This record gives sequence, C-alpha cells and structure tokens, in this order.
Amino acid sequence: MTNYNRRTLLKASAAFAGASAIGFPAISYGQTEKIRIGHLTPLTGFLGALGAYATLGMRMAEEEINKAGGVMGRPIEVMSEDSVNPATAATKAQRMLEQDGATVLMGEISSASAITIMQVAARNKRLFMQIGARSDTLRGKNCNKYTFHVDIPNTVMVNAVGKALLRDNLVKDKKFFTLTADYVFGHDLLGAAKRFFAANQGNLIGDELIATDVTDFSPYLLKLRQAKPDVVCCNLAGNQVTNLIKQYAEFGLPYPIVGFNISFKIMAQAMNATKSTDTEKLIEYFEKETQFDILKSRKGYFRAWDHQLVQEAYPFTVKAKGQAKDKWDFLALGPAIPAANEPLEVINPTKEQNPCTLT
Repeated sequence: MTNYNRRTLLKASAAFAGASAIGFPAISYGQTEKIRIGHLTPLTGFLGALGAYATLGMRMAEEEINKAGGVMGRPIEVMSEDSVNPATAATKAQRMLEQDGATVLMGEISSASAITIMQVAARNKRLFMQIGARSDTLRGKNCNKYTFHVDIPNTVMVNAVGKALLRDNLVKDKKFFTLTADYVFGHDLLGAAKRFFAANQGNLIGDELIATDVTDFSPYLLKLRQAKPDVVCCNLAGNQVTNLIKQYAEFGLPYPIVGFNISFKIMAQAMNATKSTDTEKLIEYFEKETQFDILKSRKGYFRAWDHQLVQEAYPFTVKAKGQAKDKWDFLALGPAIPAANEPLEVINPTKEQNPCTLT
C-alpha cells in the first residue's frame, strides 16, 4: 500500500473523516464489546480517490481513539466498504445494520448514494452521519431526523466563493464560464451558481455539462480559450478536479479558476458525552448545537432544524505554474468566509429558503 505521511492525510481527508482535534482521556477498556461503525464510501469510479482518503482518515481516527482508551471504555471498529452506486449503497447499509452489528452509519461522497443511505437510516431509525455529499436536496426536501450533514453544501459553497469574488470586484458585469459534473451534485451546484450570478449582475456566458467518466478536458479548454471569460468556475467532483487543474495549467489559460466547493471524532465525542450509542440520545446531543473543534479557526455546530454542520468555508483557486512545492501543493486557499466579525450563519440558507422538515 502507498505510504502517506500524517500531514498529507490530514490535509487530504479532513473534509471526510476524523479531522477534529478532540481529546479523549486515556482509559482502560472496561467492556470488550466493540462499537461497530458502518462506513460506506466510493472506492471505485471517479470518486474513488476521495473515498480512499476518506477510508484512510477513518482508520487514523479509529487507531487514535482506540489507543486513547476507546469510547466509553470500548474499542471502536470501522467496517469500510465500497458504496459503488445508490442501489448497492442502500443494500450494504441495510446489511451493516441488520447483520454486521453497526451501531451507526457514516460516510458517502456521492450525493445520489447518500440519498438512499439516508432512507435506510430513517427506515431503521438509526443515525447516519453524512460526511462528504454536498447536494442541497439532501438537506432540503430529502432531509430526515436521523441524518446529520458534515460537509459544506452547494449553496453555502457558492455563497462563500461569491463573497470572496464580490470582495475582489470579480462579479458585477464579469463573464463567467462553468464546467459542471453531469449528475445530481453538479446540477444542484450549477443551479445555486446561476442564482448567485443573477442576484449579483454576473454574466454566465457558457456552461458545459461533463460526464463523470471524462478524463480528457482539451475540448472544453479550447471552448474556454474561444469564449475568453473573466472567471472559470469548476463544478466538477472527484479525480476530475485534479485532471482539469493539471490540463488547465498545461494549456496556460490566463483566466482565474475557482472552486464552488471531521467527523469520526465528532461521533466519538457525542458517544462519550452521552455515555451511550443510542440513536435518540445522540440526536438530542447534536441538536443542542454542541460545538466541535474541526481544525478551523472557529468551531462548528449542527443546526437543530436541518442537521447541517455550520462552519467556515475556504474559497480556493489554482496556483500558477511553478508555484507548487510538491504534487499536493496545487491549491491556493483564500481567507475564511464568513469574516471573523460575521456570524457563521450568513452563508447558510435560512429556514425560509430551505424546505427541510425533519421527520
């Protein structure tokens, strides 16, 4: 297996698993029964690279927690499997709960698969901590009381990047060209971007829907060269983002490209605090809007009414050719959004804007 140093793993997998710096007291195991966590994530396909990092992050957190004494004196055991597609994800989630002894479900990056796992969690009245899928529909019309969402949703990503672009005078009367993944995540993200452009006098001069198996972006980069936008927006996902960035640099295009784009230890903290693995007790704990250290300058918390983790966002762009120190050093992060003097809620949809009704 490829070796990764700790710094690399933390940078790459923080959005998916085990990225908070919550301490656990060193205690001996009082009970030998393991607390089993069912972890589903893509390990193949265009999201497979992200899923591999998610799994490594889960393993790191599992090892650290168990070395510190586990949860309630019991060891944690993670069962990680490839979610593959929505139907397979649902089948595996049900098996994990029914046959494999999973206490809770965690994971997922694909929005399409996350929806089916959410349905399984609701049917079984068991907790699902949804780590990496970003479609607004998961937090909106498809929300349920048994699912908590960690990653930043599409509308929040657009609002965060938008605030940064507004700050830099890169929206009003500017020309935008978007490259969008052709599935539910990309469609959802494009819709949020279009609403932002319309509200802030930005001009969308072109958009390309790109199939998730595309690896050669040269036809789209030629279209960008012809369109001459002021800003290119990347609405892609998985290894397509890396492939685009590499080819974008090779083409030498001058237009800035922006991304309209923690968890295991959060769950462990909740179990330790409640001294329980009971779903209802964990839900009650999260709904108190308990704060969690998520390795950002401000702590995050789950909103009680839609179960979204409210947190800072970091807009990014691609470093110019020659500026990267190594193969991991290709993104330039901007200042945190919202600003330190603004409430975290300002980039999140309000109750009036979000159709979520927890049931």
